Amino acid sequence: MVILLALVRCAFPSLSGPAAVDEAAEREAVDTLANKANETKGTNGAYEANEANEANETNETNGANGTYEANGAAHSNYKPFESHEGAQTRYVPDGERYHRIMSVPSYAKAFPDSNNVQLTAAQYWGVKPVKNRLDAESRKDELVYVGFSPYYYIDPLCSSIPYLTPRAALLLQDIGEAFFDSLQVKGVPLHRFIVTSVLRTEEDVAKLRRHNGNATEKSCHLFGTTFDISYNRYKTVEDPDGPHRREVRNDSLKFILSEVLDDMRSQGRCYIKYEVKQACFHMTVR
Repeated sequence: MVILLALVRCAFPSLSGPAAVDEAAEREAVDTLANKANETKGTNGAYEANEANEANETNETNGANGTYEANGAAHSNYKPFESHEGAQTRYVPDGERYHRIMSVPSYAKAFPDSNNVQLTAAQYWGVKPVKNRLDAESRKDELVYVGFSPYYYIDPLCSSIPYLTPRAALLLQDIGEAFFDSLQVKGVPLHRFIVTSVLRTEEDVAKLRRHNGNATEKSCHLFGTTFDISYNRYKTVEDPDGPHRREVRNDSLKFILSEVLDDMRSQGRCYIKYEVKQACFHMTVR
């Protein structure tokens, strides 16, 4: 049988051609498919890499948008300010960035200066204690009237009078100007802080001690170097009933005021005590 087939192939060689051609074609087809598979795999790999990169870029974009939305949330018109813990950098429509409201880590730690510390400074920088209001009127060469300022508001005074030494008056004025500047750079509507106590005469101290057991006879307020600023009440500069007035929480104003006072104290310009019961910053020039 083998010999017969060999004779047939020799007689008719065309009968074996298609098989050889088919094998070569099949081999070529396999090689082509293999090459295409490798190319496809490479393309798919590149596509997967590109897809991953695009996904990362999308995530980054979403993250950036989320950050912008978080930072820009506060710049919508006339929204109440958040507490210090939720404070964000704020933006205005033209892209200008307002400074953040930071406050201080701890009021008690930032403003720890006791009455004894302040009394020493008051006696050094202050005037001889004023006996009464008539005595204060006669000592205007030593004292400055601080009853009015565009930067702060003097509360109706019952146990003190609006006089300070020039050094202390300048400190009060500088605090007021710095507070305004800070409000502006933080995009907060202008407010004046409220001064609740200034110079006390010896008569004022005696009357105060009759109904206030905590009042000390050796008060720093006797020397014209000391004043108290409320931290939970403020006077708005804008019309409180105006249509475009943005509501501002007193806590936010307190945070900003504490930053200003911390800076003044760091410059060595004053001693400050954070008073909880009186709800004020009690400070003496130095």
